[in-house]
Order: sequence, then structure tokens, then C-alpha cells
Amino acid sequence: MSRVTKPVAIPSGVEISLSGQEISVKGSKGQLQMNLNSAVELVIEDGLAAFKPADSKNRAGEALTGTMKSLVTNMMKGVSEGFQKKLTLVGVGYRAKAQGNKVDLSLGFSHPIAHQLPEGVTAETPSQTEIVISGVDKQKVGQVAADIRAYRPPEPYKGKGVRYTDEHVVRKEAKKK
Repeated sequence: MSRVTKPVAIPSGVEISLSGQEISVKGSKGQLQMNLNSAVELVIEDGLAAFKPADSKNRAGEALTGTMKSLVTNMMKGVSEGFQKKLTLVGVGYRAKAQGNKVDLSLGFSHPIAHQLPEGVTAETPSQTEIVISGVDKQKVGQVAADIRAYRPPEPYKGKGVRYTDEHVVRKEAKKK
């Protein structure tokens, strides 16, 4: 059996409802909605969610089955456990401070940066050089982390910048005289 067509177990405490093409997933951490592509069919029974192409002759349905399965699986994990990304600031004077729904960043520019967080995403700063971004929507959490990292990506000579905690920066050797 293909991994794409294998049914996904619905975790306990998670409810999935399907009305038309709208999927709604509700759990302890929150609720998410998404429109199911019309080329894919979702069947929910006995604590399992099975995805299959709506039309066996349509190649788009076969291609989108795995995508929809992955998106719904991420929604189920998000509403039950949540997602988080950790960023580290490397550099002299680089600081971060989370205040409500914004993150104040000092990244060596002549001005401070105030990054506004979208709804459903929270940020914490356990220390001045660490940022923990969390939320139920995997795409939003990853996008906020990428946006903050984009202000000052790590440079290859000294390694200064904003990086993911598990990221390895390949260092270059300085120019020789």
C-alpha cells in the first residue's frame, strides 16, 4: 500500500468536520479551517481520515492527494500539540524583546525594528538573544520565523545575524594578503 493512500489516525481530543469542501479541525490548542481541493476526496470513519482522488482518471487528483493529506495532518498536529521555531541572535549588541503581539529587534542597524506578529502566532524571548515563535498553524509559524530571519540573515565570515537554533552556518575564510 502506498504511503499517500494510507489513512491517517485522528489523535484523541481532535475533531474533524467536513462541510462541502471546507475542512474544520478543532483541538485543545485552537481551531483551523481549510478548503479541500475538489480533485481530492476525504472520508472520515472509525478514527481514521482517508484521502483519495475524486476521479481515478484525473492526474491532478492523484498529485494533490498527498498534499492534502500532509496539510490536514499538520492541522491535526497543530491543534493538538502546536508548532514552534527557535531563533538565535548572534552578534554584539543584537537583542530581541517580545511585547504583546510584536517583537522589538535591535540588529545593528541605526534604528530598531518592530516586527508585528499575525493573529494566532505568539513570540517569547527567554533571553535577549533567543526568540521562540509558536502557534497552531505550521505555515504561519514558519513564515514569521523566516521574516524575522530575513532582517539580518547570518553572514558567512563572522556568522553574525539571526539564525535558526539548529541551523549550521558554513563559515568562509577571510581574504589573505
